[in-house]
Amino acid sequence: MEEIPITGLEELEKHLDILLEAPDTPLDAKLFDEVELQLNDPNIPPLIPRLLPKLTQILLTYTEDPTLLASLSTKLLRPIKFTQALTLASEDALISALRSPAPAAAILAITVIEKATRSPGDTAILSIMKGVVESFLRTWLSTPHVGVGEKATKTLGDLLEVDCDRRNSADIDTKMSGLQIASGMPPGQGLLWRRIFQDRGIYDLIFSLCSFTTMGSGEGQLDERQKSLAQARLLRVLPRLAVLDFQTITRSHFPDIEARYGIREQGLLYFACAEMVDKEEDLLMHITLIDFFVEFLDMMSNTAITKTTMDYLAVLMKKVAGSDSTLYKSLESLALSPDTSPELVDLLVKLNEYER
Repeated sequence: MEEIPITGLEELEKHLDILLEAPDTPLDAKLFDEVELQLNDPNIPPLIPRLLPKLTQILLTYTEDPTLLASLSTKLLRPIKFTQALTLASEDALISALRSPAPAAAILAITVIEKATRSPGDTAILSIMKGVVESFLRTWLSTPHVGVGEKATKTLGDLLEVDCDRRNSADIDTKMSGLQIASGMPPGQGLLWRRIFQDRGIYDLIFSLCSFTTMGSGEGQLDERQKSLAQARLLRVLPRLAVLDFQTITRSHFPDIEARYGIREQGLLYFACAEMVDKEEDLLMHITLIDFFVEFLDMMSNTAITKTTMDYLAVLMKKVAGSDSTLYKSLESLALSPDTSPELVDLLVKLNEYER
């Protein structure tokens, strides 16, 4: 079958060559749109080596809004595997895109990172790229753009799910059917988990960006609105991580870091539940925290929970619900509601009556 020519392709290539020489050249929006609208699965592969290296190089030096460049790059990346993408977009290019204030550039970088969810081997490769992982997590928690934050939240959960070594995965024998891992996929090596939880700088980054005690307007700090977004994003991903590897998110990794944020040997989950949010000053986050507990306990109720895990949950709930009457009443109402699943009701009753 004869290949249908793409109108404007040669003109676009010339335009990209000009941009490589003179990055301050205005983008020809009409030309970009004309070519992108003609792209489809059959005609993209031969265009990848022609266009994508130039686009990624331009993105490194382009100082204006890169939306057109990023949009075309994202479409060209669609059929490419993670390792192939890394030959076209260097670690420096990914970090630069993640740090860009333009949402399209960050989305492009996350699209590349997301490709590592296709196999445990790819997540293992990603785990070695410390700068990329750190910039990805910083963007996840600090971006003011909702779309970027949502994509990063989902991508992080997917990555850690694929990377999870389910042979050594903590105290929970999951019965859930909602996890995304294909039954035929081999277990992960846990290298990305270790990169996040056993790398001192990255572990500290999560605490510092999410704690209400570090609010500010200086470099590397988040203001009140952005702090709330960061906290909500962490709460979004934690229920999923709890089912995957409860032990990792509930044990101490760097006691001195954790002590700075008010916890002792109880891990990231305890921090997020008990110390992260200023419930007196941030009423919206207080509501978000209550919603989190409902989702978290609902997911936990669908797992086989060991005594060690139950001990932890009981201590956590006593600490949080004991000092938060609004949360306690919400959980009490949930336990009495006919719409609540029997598994969740059973867990709530056990936690209320639990004695170690």
